[in-house]
Amino acid sequence: MVVRRIPELNPFDGDGQPTLFDIHRFHAFFTTSELGTVTADKTHRGHAIIEQVNADLKDSALAHLPSGNFTANAAWLVLATIAFNLSRATGTLTGTELGKARSGTIRRKLDSIPAHLSTSARKIVLHLPSNWPWETGWNVLFAAACGPPRTATI
Repeated sequence: MVVRRIPELNPFDGDGQPTLFDIHRFHAFFTTSELGTVTADKTHRGHAIIEQVNADLKDSALAHLPSGNFTANAAWLVLATIAFNLSRATGTLTGTELGKARSGTIRRKLDSIPAHLSTSARKIVLHLPSNWPWETGWNVLFAAACGPPRTATI
């Protein structure tokens, strides 16, 4: 059994009175491996990352599984994995705190754009809302995906 002591980041100290002792949380897990405690702890924390990925997939596309057809499930799993990887890349490319956000948060903040499309001189213009908090991240993502805007050559 390995027990890890973690300092509490948000301790409850009552009505402005500081706590008498430092507050810690304890996280225990069992292992049957012959690894040292530090290596076993790193391996265990690596499993937590995988569980977050599984939870993210279950909250999005994998919520619609299982189907009665095996090939439909296989195709849906492939598409869910592609969508997950694209949303992770999207969040990372924005350069904001969306790099570690879940897929639903990325879809809500970047994919569901309250924008207006118009055409002018045979060009499509996208009008983003004023004071939209994710405009900078979206512009960085757009520039990374499409490159800088082309200038007219005469």
